Amino acid sequence: MPDTQVTRALSDAQITHFIESGFVKIEAAFPRALAEKCRAILWRQSGCDPDDPATWTKPVIRLGEYAGPFTDAANTPVLHLAYDQLVGAGRWLPRGSLGSFPIRFPSPEDPGDAGWHIDVSFGTEDPDFMSWRANVASKGRALLMLFLFSDVGEEDAPTRIRMGSHRAMARLLAPAGAQGLSLREMVAKGFGSAGDELEALATGEAGTVYLCHPFLVHAAQPHRGTRPRFMAQPALLPAEPFRLERPDGAYSPVEQAIRLALG
Repeated sequence: MPDTQVTRALSDAQITHFIESGFVKIEAAFPRALAEKCRAILWRQSGCDPDDPATWTKPVIRLGEYAGPFTDAANTPVLHLAYDQLVGAGRWLPRGSLGSFPIRFPSPEDPGDAGWHIDVSFGTEDPDFMSWRANVASKGRALLMLFLFSDVGEEDAPTRIRMGSHRAMARLLAPAGAQGLSLREMVAKGFGSAGDELEALATGEAGTVYLCHPFLVHAAQPHRGTRPRFMAQPALLPAEPFRLERPDGAYSPVEQAIRLALG
Protein backbone atom coordinates (compact mmCIF):
# COMPACT_ATOMS: atom_id res chain seq x y z
CA MET A 1 0.00 0.00 0.00
CA PRO A 2 1.28 3.54 -0.69
CA ASP A 3 2.56 5.63 2.18
CA THR A 4 -0.15 8.21 2.91
CA GLN A 5 1.60 9.88 5.85
CA VAL A 6 1.46 13.66 5.51
CA THR A 7 4.94 15.18 5.75
CA ARG A 8 4.26 18.71 4.50
CA ALA A 9 1.90 21.42 5.70
CA LEU A 10 3.05 24.08 3.22
CA SER A 11 3.29 23.95 -0.55
CA ASP A 12 6.34 25.11 -2.47
CA ALA A 13 4.38 28.24 -3.43
CA GLN A 14 3.65 29.02 0.21
CA ILE A 15 7.29 28.64 1.16
CA THR A 16 8.29 30.94 -1.70
CA HIS A 17 5.73 33.48 -0.48
CA PHE A 18 7.22 33.24 3.02
CA ILE A 19 10.74 33.88 1.72
CA GLU A 20 9.64 36.79 -0.48
CA SER A 21 6.84 38.41 1.54
CA GLY A 22 7.79 37.34 5.05
CA PHE A 23 4.73 35.38 6.15
CA VAL A 24 2.39 32.52 5.36
CA LYS A 25 -1.26 32.15 6.36
CA ILE A 26 -2.51 28.74 7.53
CA GLU A 27 -6.27 28.41 7.75
CA ALA A 28 -7.75 25.91 10.24
CA ALA A 29 -4.33 25.51 11.86
CA PHE A 30 -6.14 24.57 15.07
CA PRO A 31 -9.80 23.65 15.63
CA ARG A 32 -12.44 26.37 15.84
CA ALA A 33 -13.94 24.58 18.86
CA LEU A 34 -10.60 24.90 20.63
CA ALA A 35 -10.53 28.63 19.85
CA GLU A 36 -14.00 28.97 21.39
CA LYS A 37 -12.91 27.08 24.52
CA CYS A 38 -9.86 29.31 24.95
CA ARG A 39 -11.87 32.46 24.27
CA ALA A 40 -14.31 31.54 27.05
CA ILE A 41 -11.37 31.32 29.48
CA LEU A 42 -10.09 34.71 28.36
CA TRP A 43 -13.50 36.34 28.77
CA ARG A 44 -13.66 35.11 32.37
CA GLN A 45 -10.16 36.37 33.09
CA SER A 46 -10.81 39.73 31.44
CA GLY A 47 -13.51 40.79 33.89
CA CYS A 48 -15.63 41.85 30.91
CA ASP A 49 -19.03 40.54 29.87
CA PRO A 50 -19.17 39.26 26.27
CA ASP A 51 -22.85 40.28 26.09
CA ASP A 52 -22.48 43.77 27.61
CA PRO A 53 -20.39 46.27 25.60
CA ALA A 54 -20.69 48.69 28.53
CA THR A 55 -18.06 46.55 30.27
CA TRP A 56 -15.61 47.01 27.39
CA THR A 57 -14.08 50.16 28.82
CA LYS A 58 -10.55 50.05 27.36
CA PRO A 59 -9.31 49.78 23.77
CA VAL A 60 -6.93 46.97 24.74
CA ILE A 61 -6.26 44.78 27.76
CA ARG A 62 -3.45 42.27 28.10
CA LEU A 63 -3.69 38.85 29.69
CA GLY A 64 -0.93 36.34 29.86
CA GLU A 65 0.61 33.28 30.11
CA TYR A 66 -1.94 30.57 29.31
CA ALA A 67 -1.26 26.87 28.91
CA GLY A 68 -3.64 23.87 28.79
CA PRO A 69 -5.89 24.18 25.71
CA PHE A 70 -3.79 27.13 24.54
CA THR A 71 -0.74 24.86 24.38
CA ASP A 72 -2.77 22.40 22.35
CA ALA A 73 -3.55 25.16 19.82
CA ALA A 74 0.17 25.85 19.34
CA ASN A 75 1.13 22.21 18.85
CA THR A 76 -1.20 20.76 16.25
CA PRO A 77 0.28 18.34 13.71
CA VAL A 78 -0.10 20.81 10.85
CA LEU A 79 1.75 23.52 12.78
CA HIS A 80 4.57 21.17 13.78
CA LEU A 81 5.02 20.25 10.13
CA ALA A 82 5.02 23.93 9.16
CA TYR A 83 7.60 24.74 11.86
CA ASP A 84 9.80 21.97 10.44
CA GLN A 85 9.44 23.36 6.93
CA LEU A 86 10.19 26.99 7.82
CA VAL A 87 12.76 26.62 10.62
CA GLY A 88 14.09 23.09 10.18
CA ALA A 89 13.34 19.78 11.86
CA GLY A 90 14.97 19.68 15.29
CA ARG A 91 15.78 23.40 15.19
CA TRP A 92 12.77 24.72 17.19
CA LEU A 93 11.23 24.15 20.63
CA PRO A 94 7.56 23.25 21.20
CA ARG A 95 5.50 25.98 22.83
CA GLY A 96 4.50 25.36 26.47
CA SER A 97 2.04 28.26 26.45
CA LEU A 98 0.88 31.02 24.14
CA GLY A 99 2.31 33.98 26.00
CA SER A 100 0.30 37.15 26.42
CA PHE A 101 -2.99 38.07 24.75
CA PRO A 102 -3.65 41.65 23.67
CA ILE A 103 -7.47 41.67 23.53
CA ARG A 104 -8.68 44.59 21.43
CA PHE A 105 -12.11 46.12 21.93
CA PRO A 106 -14.13 48.38 19.64
CA SER A 107 -13.19 51.89 20.72
CA PRO A 108 -12.72 55.41 19.34
CA GLU A 109 -9.65 55.77 21.61
CA ASP A 110 -6.08 55.41 20.41
CA PRO A 111 -4.81 52.12 21.90
CA GLY A 112 -1.38 53.68 22.35
CA ASP A 113 0.53 50.69 20.99
CA ALA A 114 -0.03 50.87 17.25
CA GLY A 115 3.48 51.79 16.08
CA TRP A 116 5.44 49.85 13.48
CA HIS A 117 8.01 47.46 14.99
CA ILE A 118 9.57 44.03 14.93
CA ASP A 119 9.37 41.75 17.95
CA VAL A 120 12.80 41.96 19.55
CA SER A 121 14.18 38.82 21.17
CA PHE A 122 17.10 39.32 23.55
CA GLY A 123 18.27 41.75 26.19
CA THR A 124 14.80 41.48 27.70
CA GLU A 125 16.18 41.55 31.24
CA ASP A 126 16.43 45.34 30.81
CA PRO A 127 13.29 46.99 32.26
CA ASP A 128 13.34 49.49 29.37
CA PHE A 129 11.70 47.52 26.55
CA MET A 130 13.01 50.04 23.99
CA SER A 131 16.47 48.68 24.83
CA TRP A 132 15.53 45.11 23.89
CA ARG A 133 17.45 43.87 20.87
CA ALA A 134 17.51 41.80 17.70
CA ASN A 135 20.44 40.76 15.53
CA VAL A 136 20.91 39.46 12.01
CA ALA A 137 20.94 35.83 13.23
CA SER A 138 17.62 36.43 15.05
CA LYS A 139 19.01 35.39 18.41
CA GLY A 140 16.25 34.01 20.62
CA ARG A 141 13.44 33.92 18.02
CA ALA A 142 12.74 31.48 15.20
CA LEU A 143 9.35 32.86 14.09
CA LEU A 144 6.80 35.51 14.94
CA MET A 145 3.38 33.84 15.11
CA LEU A 146 -0.13 35.32 15.07
CA PHE A 147 -2.85 33.01 16.42
CA LEU A 148 -6.43 34.15 15.76
CA PHE A 149 -8.84 33.04 18.50
CA SER A 150 -11.75 35.04 17.09
CA ASP A 151 -12.90 35.83 13.57
CA VAL A 152 -10.96 38.88 12.39
CA GLY A 153 -12.19 41.04 9.54
CA GLU A 154 -10.73 44.24 8.14
CA GLU A 155 -12.50 46.40 10.78
CA ASP A 156 -11.54 44.17 13.73
CA ALA A 157 -8.03 45.55 14.39
CA PRO A 158 -6.15 43.00 12.28
CA THR A 159 -2.40 43.20 12.59
CA ARG A 160 -0.90 45.28 9.79
CA ILE A 161 2.00 43.68 7.93
CA ARG A 162 4.60 45.33 5.71
CA MET A 163 5.14 42.71 3.05
CA GLY A 164 8.80 42.07 2.34
CA SER A 165 9.99 44.31 5.17
CA HIS A 166 12.01 41.44 6.64
CA ARG A 167 14.53 41.93 3.83
CA ALA A 168 15.16 45.58 4.69
CA MET A 169 15.47 44.60 8.36
CA ALA A 170 18.10 41.98 7.56
CA ARG A 171 20.17 44.61 5.73
CA LEU A 172 19.72 47.04 8.63
CA LEU A 173 20.79 44.52 11.27
CA ALA A 174 23.72 42.95 9.41
CA PRO A 175 26.32 45.71 10.05
CA ALA A 176 25.61 45.57 13.80
CA GLY A 177 26.78 41.95 14.02
CA ALA A 178 26.02 39.76 17.03
CA GLN A 179 25.29 42.76 19.24
CA GLY A 180 22.45 43.80 16.98
CA LEU A 181 20.32 46.88 17.47
CA SER A 182 17.91 47.97 20.16
CA LEU A 183 14.30 48.68 19.34
CA ARG A 184 15.05 52.36 19.98
CA GLU A 185 17.86 52.28 17.40
CA MET A 186 15.66 50.50 14.86
CA VAL A 187 12.93 53.11 15.27
CA ALA A 188 15.49 55.89 14.77
CA LYS A 189 16.68 54.19 11.58
CA GLY A 190 13.17 53.79 10.20
CA PHE A 191 13.41 49.99 10.22
CA GLY A 192 15.65 50.13 7.19
CA SER A 193 13.08 51.31 4.64
CA ALA A 194 10.92 54.22 3.63
CA GLY A 195 7.83 52.25 4.60
CA ASP A 196 6.57 51.97 1.04
CA GLU A 197 6.07 48.19 1.10
CA LEU A 198 2.65 46.80 0.27
CA GLU A 199 0.53 46.32 3.36
CA ALA A 200 -1.35 43.13 4.25
CA LEU A 201 -3.87 42.56 7.03
CA ALA A 202 -3.84 39.47 9.25
CA THR A 203 -7.51 38.61 8.82
CA GLY A 204 -9.16 35.21 9.02
CA GLU A 205 -11.47 32.92 10.90
CA ALA A 206 -10.78 31.68 14.42
CA GLY A 207 -8.18 28.92 14.15
CA THR A 208 -6.09 30.75 11.55
CA VAL A 209 -2.37 31.18 12.20
CA TYR A 210 0.11 33.48 10.46
CA LEU A 211 3.70 32.26 10.61
CA CYS A 212 5.99 35.22 10.06
CA HIS A 213 9.70 35.81 9.54
CA PRO A 214 11.15 37.14 12.82
CA PHE A 215 12.21 40.38 11.05
CA LEU A 216 8.75 41.17 9.66
CA VAL A 217 7.70 44.76 10.45
CA HIS A 218 4.13 44.88 11.71
CA ALA A 219 1.78 47.04 13.77
CA ALA A 220 -1.44 46.97 15.75
CA GLN A 221 -4.29 49.34 14.92
CA PRO A 222 -7.50 50.69 16.49
CA HIS A 223 -10.57 48.44 16.49
CA ARG A 224 -13.39 49.81 14.31
CA GLY A 225 -15.59 46.70 14.31
CA THR A 226 -18.25 45.46 16.69
CA ARG A 227 -16.83 42.38 18.43
CA PRO A 228 -13.56 42.12 20.45
CA ARG A 229 -10.54 40.58 18.77
CA PHE A 230 -8.68 37.77 20.52
CA MET A 231 -5.18 37.01 19.28
CA ALA A 232 -1.91 35.64 20.64
CA GLN A 233 1.46 36.59 19.18
CA PRO A 234 4.06 34.26 20.67
CA ALA A 235 7.53 33.54 19.42
CA LEU A 236 8.58 30.15 18.20
CA LEU A 237 11.82 29.64 20.11
CA PRO A 238 14.92 28.18 18.44
CA ALA A 239 16.56 24.98 19.64
CA GLU A 240 19.81 26.18 18.08
CA PRO A 241 21.01 29.46 16.55
CA PHE A 242 20.27 30.27 12.94
CA ARG A 243 23.35 29.98 10.74
CA LEU A 244 23.93 32.12 7.69
CA GLU A 245 26.85 29.92 6.61
CA ARG A 246 26.21 26.17 6.55
CA PRO A 247 28.78 23.83 4.97
CA ASP A 248 26.02 21.44 3.91
CA GLY A 249 23.88 24.22 2.44
CA ALA A 250 20.83 23.01 4.41
CA TYR A 251 19.38 26.46 4.95
CA SER A 252 15.88 26.88 6.32
CA PRO A 253 13.50 29.32 4.58
CA VAL A 254 14.09 31.77 7.45
CA GLU A 255 17.83 31.64 6.77
CA GLN A 256 17.32 31.73 3.00
CA ALA A 257 15.32 34.95 3.27
CA ILE A 258 18.12 36.61 5.26
CA ARG A 259 20.81 35.39 2.89
CA LEU A 260 18.89 36.60 -0.17
CA ALA A 261 18.39 40.00 1.44
CA LEU A 262 22.12 40.30 2.06
CA GLY A 263 22.98 39.24 -1.47
